[in-house]
Amino acid sequence: MPINEICKNAQKRLSEIRQDDIDELFSFRIMKKKRLWGILDRHVFKILWWDPDHQVYPMDTKDNG
Repeated sequence: MPINEICKNAQKRLSEIRQDDIDELFSFRIMKKKRLWGILDRHVFKILWWDPDHQVYPMDTKDNG
């Protein structure tokens, strides 16, 4: 996920935790809305935050079928 596509609060948080130099984030879906967000460092997924309400990259579900 390109950084410029996540919500502004998440972009701000990346800056606060000094991770704003990364190019993209990865997420794992846990159930319907819950997500783990992080970065890949070689072959290791490093968790940055838990997103239980799908707020980091909200989607309009009516457009998804």
